[in-house]
Amino acid sequence: MAERVDVKVGFSCNNRCRFCVQGDKRERFTDRDTDEACLLLEQAVADSDSVVFTGGEVTVRRDVVTLVRHAREVGFRQIQVQTNGRMLAYHRLCEELIAAGVTEFSPALHGPTAQIHDHLTRARGSFEQTVQGIRNLIEMGQRVLTNSVVVRSNYRHLPELASLLVGLGVQQYQFAFVHPLGAAGVDFRSVVPRHSLVEPFCARGLAVGQRAGTEVMTEAIPYCFLHGHEDAAAERYVPRTKIYDAEQVLDDYTEYRLAEGKAHGEPCERCTWRRVCEGPWREYSEHYGWDEFVPREDDPPGDLR
Repeated sequence: MAERVDVKVGFSCNNRCRFCVQGDKRERFTDRDTDEACLLLEQAVADSDSVVFTGGEVTVRRDVVTLVRHAREVGFRQIQVQTNGRMLAYHRLCEELIAAGVTEFSPALHGPTAQIHDHLTRARGSFEQTVQGIRNLIEMGQRVLTNSVVVRSNYRHLPELASLLVGLGVQQYQFAFVHPLGAAGVDFRSVVPRHSLVEPFCARGLAVGQRAGTEVMTEAIPYCFLHGHEDAAAERYVPRTKIYDAEQVLDDYTEYRLAEGKAHGEPCERCTWRRVCEGPWREYSEHYGWDEFVPREDDPPGDLR
C-alpha cells in the first residue's frame, strides 16, 4: 500500500514554465471532467489516505473545491494541493479550499523578484500573485511548503529567495533541481545548470532557513553536492507515492527514480555514500557526464547505513 497518492486531474495551467516537466501534455490530453476525477479519487483512496492534487494547475479548475470536498468525503485524511499559487491570491478561494478539507498547500516560487520568477513562468504578474497567495495562507494559519525549481536562470539567487520565503513565514521550502524532461529537456543547455555551480548558492540558501528555524529540503541533488546539508535531502523522507498520471499509473515513484529516473556513474562506485544516494537525474549525466562528481570518503550517518 502506498503512503501517498498523487492524482493528476489535468494539465491545463495559467503558467507556461520554461522548465515544465509535463512538457506538451496540456496539448495532448484533455483534463479529466468532474465525474472522472471523483471516480479516480474513489479508486485511489484504497491505496492511501493521503492525497496530493497535482497537474497541470488544479486551482484553475472551476470544480477544484468540489474535488477537494469529495476527497475528504471518500476518506482522505491528508489533502495537499500542489500549485503555482497564483489563484491563491484570491482570499475567498483560500477560504473555500480550507473549508473543503485541504490540510497542506505547496505553492511554487522560483525567484526572489518578479523579473526572475515571471521570466521563468512566462506569465507577467505571476510573482505578485504567488507571493500574495502565500501571504494569504500564512495569515490563515495554514501549513505552507514551497517548492522552487533550480535552473540556470535562478540558482545564483537562491539565498535571496530563501530570505524572502523565511520573511513570508513559510514552514518549509525546498530547492528542487530541475528534472530535464518536458520543456527542460527540449531546451536543456539554456535551462539546466551544473551541480558544481549550484552547490555554493544552494548551501547558502539552505543556511538561511536553518538559522531561522525553517524546515529546508532539497530534491534531486546528490550527496556529493550537499556537504554539511545532508539532512536536507528530501529523498530521505519522501513517502512512497503512487501516481495516477494521464497515460499510466506509476505504482511506486521511489522505485521509478531508483530504476529509471536517476543514474550512477563510475565515481559513484568509489563513493562511501553510493548505497544511500540516488544519484543525479539520468538525463543530466547523459548530457554533462561525470567529471564533476567527486566520490565521498566519509561514512554516512548511522540512520542511513
